[in-house]
Amino acid sequence: MRLTVVGCSGSTSGPDSPASCYLVQAEHEGRTFTLVLDLGPGSFGALQRYVDPRTIDAYTLSHLHPDHCLDLCGAYVAGRYSATAPWPRPPVYAPAGAGERLARAYDVAPRPGGTAEPGIPIGEWFDFRVWAPEQRIGPFRVATAPVDHPVEAYAVRVTEVGDGGGSLVFSGDTGPCDSLVELARGEDGRGVDLLLVESAFLDGPGLPSGVHLTGSQAATAGERAGVGQVLLTHVPPWHDPEQVLTEATPHFSGPTSLAVTGAVWTVGA
Repeated sequence: MRLTVVGCSGSTSGPDSPASCYLVQAEHEGRTFTLVLDLGPGSFGALQRYVDPRTIDAYTLSHLHPDHCLDLCGAYVAGRYSATAPWPRPPVYAPAGAGERLARAYDVAPRPGGTAEPGIPIGEWFDFRVWAPEQRIGPFRVATAPVDHPVEAYAVRVTEVGDGGGSLVFSGDTGPCDSLVELARGEDGRGVDLLLVESAFLDGPGLPSGVHLTGSQAATAGERAGVGQVLLTHVPPWHDPEQVLTEATPHFSGPTSLAVTGAVWTVGA
C-alpha cells in the first residue's frame, strides 16, 4: 500500500503544510481504493493534488478536535454544490457524535426572515460510522485503540489484506500510553512496518500529561513496539521539526524520518 502525506502540521495548518491528513491507497478489485486518515484545515484542497475527491472510498477521523476534522465541511460543500455534484456519500469512521460535531462547525442560524439551506444537512449527508475495535474497509483491516488525549481519541492500524500486504499505525493525538504500543506491535507481535506518530512537544520540564508526545517519546513507542520505521508528524509550526528529529533519533534503533507534505511511502512488499 501507499501512504501519501497530505498534511502534517500539528494543532493548526502551517506555512508549509495543511493540518493532519494522510492518504492510504492499495489496489482492490481492479482499481485503486482510497482511504483518508483525518481531514484537518487546509487538507481538502491539498488532497486534490493527489486524488479526485469524488473517488474517495472512506474517510476516518482519529478524533474530533478541529485540526483533525474540520475540512470535512469543505468535502461536504464540494460533494453537494460543485459542477460535478452530487458526489457519492462516503462512510466516515469516527468517534461517536461526529455528525453532530460537524453540524456544529458547519451550520449557522439563518438570518431573520431568511431561508434555511435546503437539502441534506452535513450531519446526515455522510455515512457516519462509530469506530469499532476492528473493521474491514475495502482491502484493509482497520483496528483501533483508545489513546491518551483530553477527548475521545484513537490510534488506527491499517493492514493491507493479502500476501505482502503492509501495515502501519497512525497515532492520532496522544500522550504516552501502552495502548499505542500494543496496537503498533501488530497482530503477529513483530511490529508494524511503519509508525506514523505525532510529535507535538519538545523535550523539557513541566509538560502536561495525556495530551501529546515529544519526539523522544514517539521514538520510544516505536522501539517498544518493534516497528520497522518511525515517521514523525504533527509538529506545530512554532517548533523546529529538525529539533524534534534530533531528540527522537537516539530513542529508536531503526530509520526515523520527518513527515513532509507530498512525501509518498510504500508500506509492505
